[in-house]
Amino acid sequence: MHDIRLIRENPAAFDQGLQHRGLVPLSATLLGLDDARKVAVSAAQEAQERRNALSKEIGAAKKARDEARAEALMAEVASLKDTAPALEATGKEASDRLREALAEIPNTPGSDVPVGADEHGNVVRHHWGEPAAIPDPKQHFELAEAWRVGIGSAMDFDAAAKLSGSRFVVLRGQLARMERALGQFMLDLHTGEHGYTEVSPPLLVRDEAMFGTAQLPKFRDDQFAAGADHWLIPTAEVPLTNLVCDSILSEEELPLRFTALTPCFRAEAGAAGRDTRGMLRQHQFSKCELVSITTPETSAGEHERMLACAEAVLRKLELPYRVVTLCTGDMGFASRKTYDIEVWVPGQGTYREISSCSVCGDFQARRMEARYRPKEAKGPRYVHTLNGSGVAVGRALIAVLENYQQPDGSVVVPEVLRPYMGGLERIGG
Repeated sequence: MHDIRLIRENPAAFDQGLQHRGLVPLSATLLGLDDARKVAVSAAQEAQERRNALSKEIGAAKKARDEARAEALMAEVASLKDTAPALEATGKEASDRLREALAEIPNTPGSDVPVGADEHGNVVRHHWGEPAAIPDPKQHFELAEAWRVGIGSAMDFDAAAKLSGSRFVVLRGQLARMERALGQFMLDLHTGEHGYTEVSPPLLVRDEAMFGTAQLPKFRDDQFAAGADHWLIPTAEVPLTNLVCDSILSEEELPLRFTALTPCFRAEAGAAGRDTRGMLRQHQFSKCELVSITTPETSAGEHERMLACAEAVLRKLELPYRVVTLCTGDMGFASRKTYDIEVWVPGQGTYREISSCSVCGDFQARRMEARYRPKEAKGPRYVHTLNGSGVAVGRALIAVLENYQQPDGSVVVPEVLRPYMGGLERIGG
């Protein structure tokens, strides 16, 4: 959420940020709404102040036994009392219009974000690892669908379709265990080596939580509603970040670092026809989320730290990847700057996103009213929020299957996962 006062102070910078995101300038429209709000609120306040002043005058008139004046003043008070609800309603409507307009506008990009219209404007930051030469590499579903486990395949999309429809999967046997192993490995790494606090959050959240992290109102169609009052979380970013909503922290408490391994649920409304085969784009998937709450002065450094924590997962799994700085036209709605980690998938012969690490500045904090009290400043300030995948478990599973595949159709278990797999060195085949 943007601060209308800051937009008023520097409308040109605000409009330039929106233009870099491919949007039209909006400062004039927003300032017009704010002017209308000020007029409406001022009219209501002036009417209330007039009523208060008249009450004193009525007392003085009665004390002076000027009944005629007292009657006239009381008639004016009655008239103001009759019009007050309408004035207050007008003020509220004007404030709501401004707030709704601000809620629909994405964050403005940082000055160091590359300017571009879409993914073609993204900038590769660095590579790690060398993709192995795999003769005639298979995609993950070609490998795992061939493994028979009981009544079906180890990766069974047909069984899932009977249960839930498209974009779901049933995993069986050693493959299901590997998915669990990946998630547990990530949690242990982030809590044991990276200093994150593990959280087991609710998977259902209210409108206010989804608004706070900016899934609502703009992306309502991408979410799964759960009854009239709740939503299934699209990512653990939502409950983890909202742990500090409506609060004032002390500076000594920051930074806060949370991690959670949860199922995530996305309608994928805008992804029709994309990645229809396999596990790359599912309605339900597991993800190990990272969230940080920091001061404004430390958020840039925390962003680099979070990226390194997510990279460590892939390095320990020995999966080749690259890091990309997203351009202005490809960033998420709440992001001020985003790094994507893209893992090599031999079956497609390309890199695919496995993590996004974003710094949001105070954009989410303003929506959540999340503040902190600085040691050496008067009054509270908004915190900065960051979030990242550390990493997406299903996509990590895809990457392991494809990068560790063998000529006989089996898959070698990465060494770091073997303790979580009961010592197994190979699965499938």
